[in-house]
Amino acid sequence: MKKNKFQDQFLDELRKVPIIQVACEKTGLSRNSVYRWKRTDKSFAKKMDGAQVEGVALVNDMSESQLLTLIKEKNYSAISFWLRHRNDNYKDKIEITTKEDNQALTPSQAKIVKQALKLASITKSRSIKKINSNKHE
Repeated sequence: MKKNKFQDQFLDELRKVPIIQVACEKTGLSRNSVYRWKRTDKSFAKKMDGAQVEGVALVNDMSESQLLTLIKEKNYSAISFWLRHRNDNYKDKIEITTKEDNQALTPSQAKIVKQALKLASITKSRSIKKINSNKHE
């Protein structure tokens, strides 16, 4: 019965702040105990996952509320953040156009694509070689 009481207290704290370490500190439990319970008790594991999802949703709601408050106060960074993440007209975009002729890139084209992808932080330098080798197969 004592174990269930501690588990319930832990899950209540996890719903408030979805950080396991914080919930452990608030309830006086060790992380080892919590992870052992999770590993050995499927019911607790399911409840723990659910509590964490609820906690994340709560923090998301609070964060959006604070963001909206900042937007109402005409905070430019908040306005910009909202628009870049919620409005397609303001999102960062990369537009790529190509012809479907299935020819391998010339060395100069490969160099340009490699540099563009590196600047965009999309891929590592070896990926261009893989793209060209796949076209030859």
